[in-house]
Amino acid sequence: MSRIHPHENKSHHGDHVGENGGPAVLTVWKKSSMAFQGTDGFSVYDREGKLVFRVDNYSRKNRWLTGGLVLMDGAGKPLMTLKPQTLSMHDRWNGFEGEDCSKRTPAFSMRKRSMVHSKDGTEVFMTCSSSPDFLIEGCFQKRCCKVMWGQSRKVVAEICRKKANASVTLSDDVFSLVVQPCCDRKLVMAFVVIMDRICRKSFTPFMCS
Repeated sequence: MSRIHPHENKSHHGDHVGENGGPAVLTVWKKSSMAFQGTDGFSVYDREGKLVFRVDNYSRKNRWLTGGLVLMDGAGKPLMTLKPQTLSMHDRWNGFEGEDCSKRTPAFSMRKRSMVHSKDGTEVFMTCSSSPDFLIEGCFQKRCCKVMWGQSRKVVAEICRKKANASVTLSDDVFSLVVQPCCDRKLVMAFVVIMDRICRKSFTPFMCS
């Protein structure tokens, strides 16, 4: 398989932000960074091939994910815990800062906009918001989505297919995540993990027209 990131650079200057303060271009691989059989998750790399986010899930068969999915940085530090809300007609998920979420208020809540029409996309409410702070439209299964500010509809992040070169497009398990400097990369990656879970649960293609 072709290398999933453009190149590897051993320099550790800067973070995930692109050159000249431009957008962060991340490569998302739907594979746990742990090599054990039966593991499931995500590995996310920056432009230099450095692991910057990971999700290692050992409860693939647990429908309700009672412990939640934990989004970590590349070193394994818990950043956010993502939990499905039981008995939700809109496939609502809650995101909590850190790992222990038993007695804390969610940092955000994410749900499908429609119980009936999967193509209507999802909406995200930050703490205490009465209207969506983010809207996500497009087709996640086809790796073609846009994350927008709720009111202005300004695009702050995009999911798209990744090319190994000008003529070769990688499989759906490897895709690009482009995040503008104005948006929290950790938050957008949490949205991606939840979209993947909602897509697995749905009988119809999630967010596809």
